[in-house]
Amino acid sequence: MNAPPPPGWYPDQADPRYVRWWDGRQWTQQVQPARPPQQRPAPPQNDASAIELALGGTGDAASVRDQVQRHAGGPAGGGGGTLFSEPVLVINQQAKLVEISNEFGIFDQHGRQLGSCVQYGQNAAQKAFRFLSKADSLLTVKLQIKDAHGNPVLLLHRPAATMFKPAIHVQRPDGAEIGTIKLANFWGKARLNFEVGGQVCGAMIAENLRGWDLRLVDHQEQQIGQISKSWEGLAKAVFTTADNYVLQIFRPLQDPLLSMVIASAMAFDTAFKQR
Repeated sequence: MNAPPPPGWYPDQADPRYVRWWDGRQWTQQVQPARPPQQRPAPPQNDASAIELALGGTGDAASVRDQVQRHAGGPAGGGGGTLFSEPVLVINQQAKLVEISNEFGIFDQHGRQLGSCVQYGQNAAQKAFRFLSKADSLLTVKLQIKDAHGNPVLLLHRPAATMFKPAIHVQRPDGAEIGTIKLANFWGKARLNFEVGGQVCGAMIAENLRGWDLRLVDHQEQQIGQISKSWEGLAKAVFTTADNYVLQIFRPLQDPLLSMVIASAMAFDTAFKQR
């Protein structure tokens, strides 16, 4: 049986003008107008903030809205103000001259930060190896997807030495396995399957060889969303390895597919772009 979605505000099925509170087990009587959420404080910047800003660092609301306009045709309706209830998420990787660890900001379509994705569990030797080499596939990568308050909501784990068929394990904060995102083919247009309990429940399929745009499909190959990689200028492309993505979700999804889709852009970047 599929796990229920996490607690949060979700569009009211009876009246789309409102959102209703789901307590993790059942719908409550609490409703409120479906208006954009108030600005949430962004996570504290690290010591590389000045470098990132000089290179066109992420988190600029105007830049986020521009990405949404270019790749999604403008803001979409609805949205409950959480990572699991917004129809459009903008995932921007922090721009760094030298990338030692992965770090993303996650924003809604209006530029408000809903969460982040940060790499954890690296020791000094792993950081030095990544600094001195390009063989990222030889390293284990662990990522935490956090909500706006810094609470982990999903964990991503890529085992080491998965260069040809990388796999990303998607887990709950307590380490319980949700599913696996696996590269199904090495040659041609990339396809990464969402596998839950050994069964394919969906996939992301590259539209071209470069993997700039990917279709998200369910187990019946029906499109449920889209990932678009965003071009953010020559300076950022030449001097950094940062990638930006716009994730669109075309219809309400339930777990475990919803969690796999939320993790998809960071998983694609880790499994495919960093091989």
